Amino acid sequence: MRLIGFPFLVVSSLLWAFSASASTRPHYGGTLHVEMRAAPTSLDPADSNQSNWFGLRNLSSLMFETLVSLDDQGKPEPALAISWQADSGNQRWRFLLRHRVTFQDGTPITSDAVAASLRRTNPTWKVFSEDDTVIIERDSPAPNLPAELTVPRNSLVKRDNGKITGTGPFAVSRWDPGKRLLLAARDDYWDGRVFLDAIEIEMGRGLRDQAISFEMAKAQVTEVAPEQAHRAAESVQSSAPVELIALVFSHDLQPPEDGRQRQALALSIDRRLLNTVVLQGGGEPAGGLLPDWMSGYGFVFPVDADLVRARHLREQVRTVPVWGLGYDANDPLARLLAERVALNARDAGLAVQPTVSATPDVRLVRIPLAGAGGRISLAEVAGVLGLMRPQIGGDSAGELYSVERAMLDTNRIIPLFHLPVAYAAAANLKNWTPRSDGGWNLADAWLASGKP
Repeated sequence: MRLIGFPFLVVSSLLWAFSASASTRPHYGGTLHVEMRAAPTSLDPADSNQSNWFGLRNLSSLMFETLVSLDDQGKPEPALAISWQADSGNQRWRFLLRHRVTFQDGTPITSDAVAASLRRTNPTWKVFSEDDTVIIERDSPAPNLPAELTVPRNSLVKRDNGKITGTGPFAVSRWDPGKRLLLAARDDYWDGRVFLDAIEIEMGRGLRDQAISFEMAKAQVTEVAPEQAHRAAESVQSSAPVELIALVFSHDLQPPEDGRQRQALALSIDRRLLNTVVLQGGGEPAGGLLPDWMSGYGFVFPVDADLVRARHLREQVRTVPVWGLGYDANDPLARLLAERVALNARDAGLAVQPTVSATPDVRLVRIPLAGAGGRISLAEVAGVLGLMRPQIGGDSAGELYSVERAMLDTNRIIPLFHLPVAYAAAANLKNWTPRSDGGWNLADAWLASGKP
């Protein structure tokens, strides 16, 4: 019996080992099912009328590419451009294009096509082509240009009679605006075919509906609110804090009393308690615009409430107007935060009334912070505030801090929290984690056989 059973045991073990190895080895095929809140009516990455920045950026990364991309540390690295060089003064840049790259319709990219795409997105830039090189001239020194080129709006897009195509690893096979997008993997992609055959994305799905789809194995990637992430920790993966929640005033300071009242409001808000109660510990209280992981100095901005000082500033204001605090009616978290901020303000003797009015005195906003780093993120925040975009020459924390301090001193914005972006991922989705900036990284992801 032992002589007969032993060979059988050996063969069975080898078959099991082979099967286990095969099940964990990357392979091609399968359709990844994704759900998201964003419901874009356009896929053009340069369309500024679309909301939900994170969702649109992730869609763009599947279909479109930029001249420069970011590595895991947030540093610029080659993408459609294999190298770049700035002339003295950093106003004129030359980008050498990668060869053998084609659009999804099969036509090769040219320097003329790249220049035309960038000119459309950046009408104030001087962009022209020279052989296989694209030259960009700016009105002032632009030492951060490679990082600027990594943002989605600077993706290379070919526009032809209303139809847009890109150079990314997936091509559109079906598009129902605002509802559904089906993408097919490209066999001719310049960086090699991805493992997935297709990605099906259902749009306009609320977080509750997404959670149900995930539990029923109808979707393999769904979004998760940061305040809910800890409840499904095993399946949820989060980015670094890459979203700023803040109060933004709709007008500049008027009399000095206006500034005192704004400072009193900032001091009245108990960010730590709100993070614990409303965000369920899912965020980080913020006193500055940039999270500490991005700037290295975020900790220097105070986040603790100071009701004594807030009331003292309030006493210096003769007439306290009622401020309307606007929020997105479709965002339950925004409503809760607005109500809590109003209660905190009342404790300091201020009058703040949550509203869904289109013209409030102050708005609760969610501002995505670009993964390209602090310099680009501060420029994006300045755009939201209606301020001139700052020109930051270097990478030093000192320069970043000076610019951020100046923006805060305008009293146009009161930072509240920094939030991560969180996703639930099915067990059969392998080799996938969100980037530190919340971006999808599906180039090497694959689907294991069997149920999610």
